[in-house]
Amino acid sequence: MTQGPLAGVRVIEMGQLIAGPFCGQVLGDFGAEVIKLEDPKAGDPMRQWGRSKPQGLSPWWPVIGRNKKSVTVDLRTDEGRDIARALIAKADVVVENFRPGTLEKWGMGFDALAATNPGLVMARVSGFGQTGPYAKRAGYALVGEAMGGLRHITGEPDRNPARAGISIGDSLSGLNAALGVMMALHARQRTGKGQVVDVAIYESVLTVMENLVTEYDLTGYIRERSGAVLPGIAPSNVYPTRSGELVLIGANQDTLFKRLCELMGRPDLAEDPRYRDHAARGINQAELDARIAAWTLDQDIDDLLPKLEAAGLACGRIYRAPEMLADPQFQARDSIVSAPHPVFGQVKMQNAFPRLTDTPGGVRWTGPTLGEHTESVLAEVAGMAAETVAELKARGVV
Repeated sequence: MTQGPLAGVRVIEMGQLIAGPFCGQVLGDFGAEVIKLEDPKAGDPMRQWGRSKPQGLSPWWPVIGRNKKSVTVDLRTDEGRDIARALIAKADVVVENFRPGTLEKWGMGFDALAATNPGLVMARVSGFGQTGPYAKRAGYALVGEAMGGLRHITGEPDRNPARAGISIGDSLSGLNAALGVMMALHARQRTGKGQVVDVAIYESVLTVMENLVTEYDLTGYIRERSGAVLPGIAPSNVYPTRSGELVLIGANQDTLFKRLCELMGRPDLAEDPRYRDHAARGINQAELDARIAAWTLDQDIDDLLPKLEAAGLACGRIYRAPEMLADPQFQARDSIVSAPHPVFGQVKMQNAFPRLTDTPGGVRWTGPTLGEHTESVLAEVAGMAAETVAELKARGVV
């Protein structure tokens, strides 16, 4: 690996689970030194999460803990907070996702920390942000996804709202936090001062909701659940095949729809008043999808996909992990990499994205063991003597 673009940036990661640590993962992927502070007794709960636990270890921790250093410190003790302050005094960034007010209660709010480190950037991730009447409420991704508008439009129209199979609200807020950190570091080059990056989960979801609010404001239309389609965008759906697999086809532009009609042996449909332009296809979406489904159901997916690709149509299968690992596109771009692990040997996981041509990110190591870097970080960064660290360790502070 080349040196990442964030080499030389030191990040202190506090908090746990996904939202804050995902920000730390992104920064670490691109070369930042991420020092994760964990409770000495149990560490981050992500060390325990995951359906399968080979050899008693979480399959989730190697990913979200990758490229980080683990330092155990009990932040509920005065000595533990003094250690955190010493590390933060020599850091560029702090990432935390405690409930708002927690750090202030510990005497570690932004103003207090910035008094000794005026260039500090603090990314604060919470359910509802640091201000407003809901600020101190517990805020998990499921609530942020609902209040941000995502849950209401997800799923089939005749059922209760569904959720994505991942904690997308947490990941979006982690990405927003990483983006905010980059902006704040750039601003610091001009001003010499750090600042707070205030990230709310519900706002991180809201920011990707396209024109949902504006559409209601201007027209009174409330977007509802529509299953596998986007209302008025046709054809763009999943269709059955004779082989039992579903195929995705996107041909909602006029030129693409014409090619699909020719491939179906029905060029006349492209001139049919019900389908000949975008608006007409949207109005007759269900009827058009039924026609296409009848055609795809008579073909095997392995025969159908090459025809669709040759016609320049967007198409594909629905992938699970096995298909990702076997796909030549994933392999050619190293979209999934194999990283060494002290127990598992090698662990496959997604690479670091986006790709930078000169200073790319990557996976340098998988999630560390609990407290693996405590002695080295406290000595090298905080300047603590080995005897002092040993004494604190004996008392459970680190």
